[in-house]
Parts: sequence; C-alpha cells; structure tokens
Amino acid sequence: MTQTDDRNAHFEALVDPVTDWATDFDHLHPSYNANAPEIWQELRDGCPVAHSARYGGTWLPVRHEDVSAIAYDTEHFSSEDVVVKRIKPTGESRPYGGAPPITSDPPFHHHARRVLLPAFAPQKIAAMEAETRAFCHTLIDNLGDADVFDAADQYAKHIPPAVIAHMLDLPLDDGEIFRDFIHTALEGIAEDQEVRQAGWQKLDAYLDQRIAERSANLGDDLLSFLLTTEMGGHRLQPEHVRGTVALLLIAGIDTTWSAIGSSLWHFAKTPTDLGRLVQDPELLSTAVEEMLRAYAPVTMARTVAKDVEIGGCPMKEGDWVLLPFPAANRDPAVFERADEVLIDREVNRHAAFGLGIHRCVGSNLARMEVRIALEVFVERFPEFELADPAAITWSVGQVRGPRSLPIRVRSRATSQTNVPAK
Repeated sequence: MTQTDDRNAHFEALVDPVTDWATDFDHLHPSYNANAPEIWQELRDGCPVAHSARYGGTWLPVRHEDVSAIAYDTEHFSSEDVVVKRIKPTGESRPYGGAPPITSDPPFHHHARRVLLPAFAPQKIAAMEAETRAFCHTLIDNLGDADVFDAADQYAKHIPPAVIAHMLDLPLDDGEIFRDFIHTALEGIAEDQEVRQAGWQKLDAYLDQRIAERSANLGDDLLSFLLTTEMGGHRLQPEHVRGTVALLLIAGIDTTWSAIGSSLWHFAKTPTDLGRLVQDPELLSTAVEEMLRAYAPVTMARTVAKDVEIGGCPMKEGDWVLLPFPAANRDPAVFERADEVLIDREVNRHAAFGLGIHRCVGSNLARMEVRIALEVFVERFPEFELADPAAITWSVGQVRGPRSLPIRVRSRATSQTNVPAK
C-alpha cells in the first residue's frame, strides 16, 4: 500500500462514506478536498445550500452571495468556534473564543483585532522579505541534486513555520511541533476525543512554557508585544495571549503552506503558465492573486446564533455553517471565466482572505510568503512537472492544499544565495 493509500485509508476509516454531497456531505472525507471544485460546481447547479446531519447539523452554501451574506452577518452567526467538530460551542469561551480575534464576536472582536494590526503592517512584512527569500533558497540548496522530490513536504510546509517562529522569536526547530498542533486542530477532528484532548494538552503546555520564558525575558518580538500591550487600559488576559499565539501557530502556518503547495501544483501541471511566468516575471503579482482565488485554502465556520434563512433554507440556532471561500471564488455570477485559471487576471476581488469583519489580519504576510516562495522556486527550477500525479495527497478538513506533491525538475539554475535564515 502506498503512502497516499495509507493516508486516505486512515481518514476514510474515521468518517462514514458520503452518499450524497447535497444531503450527506462530510468535509472531513478525503474525497472532498481531492475533488472540491467539482463538488462545488455540482452543488452550485443543483443544491447551492447543502445540508448534512453530520456534526449535529451542518450547512454548506457555495454561492458567493450566500457566503458573503453570512460572513457579514454577525447578529445571526457567531464566530465562537470556527472549526466544525462533533462538540458544539457552549458560549463559555466568550468573549475571547479559543483563538482571538478569529473566534471573537463584536464588540470584543474589534478591539482584539486592532491589537494585532501593527504587527502585520506592510512595512513590518516588507522587512521580513530578505530573510524569507534566503530561507527559501536554503531549502532548495538542501535538496541537493535531486531531480524528484516532494515539493509540499520538503519545501512548502517549512516556509510558514519559519516565518512565524521568527515573528514570535521561537526556535526554528519547533516547526514539527507546530505541525502536530495543526493536525490536532484541523485534520484530527474525527479522531478519538481522548487523542484530541491529549493534543490540546500538549499545545497548552508548550504555550505556557514559552509564554513563561518570554515573560521573564522580554524582547523585540510579537510574543513580547502581546505580553506587554494593552487593550482598554489593561494588559491582555493570559487566555487571550495564549489563544492568539495558538491562532498564529495554527492558522498562520497551515493556510499559507497550503497556498504555496497549491500554487506549485498548478504550475507543475500547467507548463504553458510556467513558461509565461519564467519569460515574464512581472506576471508574478497577478499570478499570485489568481492562485489565491482559484486555490484559496480556507473554509471557515460559524454557528447560528439566531434562527435565520439563507438561500431559502431555514437555519436553526446551534447549527454549524461552513463558509467555503474557495467555492465563492469560483462563482461565475461574480468572476468571469470563474473555473479557468488566468495568471494575468487583472480584476480579481477574490475572497481568499475571507469577507466581513474577520477578513484575515495576516493577509500581507501570506501574500509575501506565497510570492517569495513561488518566485524562488521558479527562479531555481525554470522547468518542473508532476512526477507522479497519482501520488498527490490533499489535506482533509477546512484547509485545502496538497500534503504530498512529487515534483520532477527538468532544468535548474544555480543557487542565488546561501545565507541561512535564523
């Protein structure tokens, strides 16, 4: 049995087979992310607001109009828990939620979001470009002369942890620990509750240790900033700091890792686009935005706070609602030639970073990482292709991206830098 078969078999064993995507969908089934665009198209044509009894009742709207309406409606939809799971939120974690500000509702959300804005200002992100570029080159240098390698496992997945570790001044070697936390939070939803609880306890212990160490030795980093900044005239509560750091470690890594991997997947299977990008590097800016539109990684979730009707469907208090921003990005009612990937698309008001008050505060950072990662990869490997399309595996859950991506290099350039990242 191959690694691909092993991975799919593991996740398939955790969930029941899907009988109908309109009435029995399960976003944790491996076939969902593997075939997501086709599923969204099928639903858009036949059942644009799907429903499943799984997880205590879950809705899946796929039209941009409905996704947007829910994202902007904070009266009827709560963000207390943004990951669909078997246990529904009880309100006990309010106003913070488990990972503020993404899990916070108004009015607390407004203040919690403002706390983070300075850390993600454009000038702050620009100052990180050189080190990010050097780290990407180092990753490629470490591949040696290999003609075939896993671009997801050996390249894409290492970049966001390094960037976040730098921002928080945490050890770069902790990257594997971060990825374990990501599995617990996003891919391990269907795992046994005791297994998940152990994962969360490990995360809490790690965060408590790092926060205690930093409290005793403050520096010029984001963790120190969170420990010393004020909101409403008071220092942030310990659970606020812990939750925000957890958000950065989980959401700040998996999403961008997936976006980088999906971008490389596209260019590996589309030699015409790769050739255009190599010949005209100025296309990179619009190409990145199109990668974010066509392969947006993130689906968020809400719970219904008050009974409401969306798209003619009555949603009841306590129901889960998935917000598939990637599906909204492929709605032909909003985007011309929506299912085509056009790397020179100039009008591109995509929803890859969300809609409404919870639009991603780290969008500048994510854009920089995807742009630098793609720029360096194409610079070093002007010609590459999929080595084994059948061996590609996709994540499961609410973040979509390749987890195994075998690439074959057809031509390579010499190293541009050997400066190691910190």
